[in-house]
Amino acid sequence: MTGETISVAAPTRAQVRWLVRGLEQPGGKLPLFQNDGSEVSPRTVDSCVKQGWAEPWFANPIKPDWLVCRLTERGREIAVAHPS
Repeated sequence: MTGETISVAAPTRAQVRWLVRGLEQPGGKLPLFQNDGSEVSPRTVDSCVKQGWAEPWFANPIKPDWLVCRLTERGREIAVAHPS
């Protein structure tokens, strides 16, 4: 043991809303768009990936700059613990 601790932030409301939407999708796929049709903030996506709550899943051939992600097991636990 090195004495280092890993700090994991609590998810924001926006992050939880995004993660919860993956619970009902095949494979835990997370949406690219909000319910109102606007794009999910890249900040939300990036921060969830960095926290280990989501992971890149596959490349989007139509829009290569969009990151298609799915829930990780930890992301699923957070989504279940924080229902909308």
